[in-house]
Amino acid sequence: MTRFTQAELEAARDRLVPDVVADGLSVLFCGINPGLMTAATGHHFARPGNRFWPVLHLSGFTPRLFKPAEQGELLSHGLGITNVVARATARADELSAEEYHEGGRLLAEKVTRLRPRWLAVVGVTAYRAAFDDRKAQVGPQERMFGETRVWVLPNPSGLNAHWTAATMAEEFGRLRVAAEGA
Repeated sequence: MTRFTQAELEAARDRLVPDVVADGLSVLFCGINPGLMTAATGHHFARPGNRFWPVLHLSGFTPRLFKPAEQGELLSHGLGITNVVARATARADELSAEEYHEGGRLLAEKVTRLRPRWLAVVGVTAYRAAFDDRKAQVGPQERMFGETRVWVLPNPSGLNAHWTAATMAEEFGRLRVAAEGA
């Protein structure tokens, strides 16, 4: 993996990272917003401590452990990636309530246009902020966007110590089973 200096990472602040999307996906995974490592590399969930890629594999979504640079291969498995807020920051707490609300509005439009079977928001706090749903918990939600069902997953950031890779993989696996049955 390429090593970046702090200055190079800071230069990535506010960059946009292209979505990995297509019409009619099985699951569209949605992060909070790109981190600086993601923005610097152009690859989603690129920070070494982020557990998204290992958990995706452990849960059975992918046949092997993909590297962030292989994100485009997700499309052949009916999977994609987007974010609630497009702007890259060092930490999610740098985002304003207005950015979350606007991000939720734009995400709803994107999901309605792309029609994935499931939208999987990785991070209950982001979901609550984007859709003003203070009571949301990890798991399937009542909310739908057109025909798209919504599932909130635990945030795979290494900072989320409440969830281990194994317990996250169980929750991701629950979504996989639901998506396969949809």
